[in-house]
Amino acid sequence: MAITRQKKEEVVGKVAEIASKAKTLVFAKFKGLTVAEQNEMRKALRAQSIGYTVAKKSLIKRGLAEAKYEGTAPELEGEIALAYGEDELSPARELAIFVKKFGDHLAFAGGVFGGKYVDKSEIISIAAIPGMQALRAQFVQLINSPRQRFAVVLNAKADKGE
Repeated sequence: MAITRQKKEEVVGKVAEIASKAKTLVFAKFKGLTVAEQNEMRKALRAQSIGYTVAKKSLIKRGLAEAKYEGTAPELEGEIALAYGEDELSPARELAIFVKKFGDHLAFAGGVFGGKYVDKSEIISIAAIPGMQALRAQFVQLINSPRQRFAVVLNAKADKGE
């Protein structure tokens, strides 16, 4: 059954609103996901304050045209969903968990990052960036490591009696 013009305008308006508020958009190509898998994914994404919406490709393109992102949009093939959030990394990172889990039915198709269209490989790279707490822990470890090694060496020298 075809969608009415009014419904199409609502979907385009929703996509345009999402594009104006979200810092990152991730295009996900899905096919064959069961209702249970989709519900599981939506629930987990919602818990992380990440939106997930499905729309026709033509309506997504119209809604994104109003946002005027730099570059050219990636080729969107198949059934497309948008994952979006206020955080720059979390939509890609959280969706990557489900891309691994439902690999046969879900894949990245590209996205928008930093006001520019990016392709599939760049979204995969963005998804691999650890969260802020993990980055802070790595930084602290980096600072602490030389001091810790120096203390171990001094302790070994003291044990030898030198």
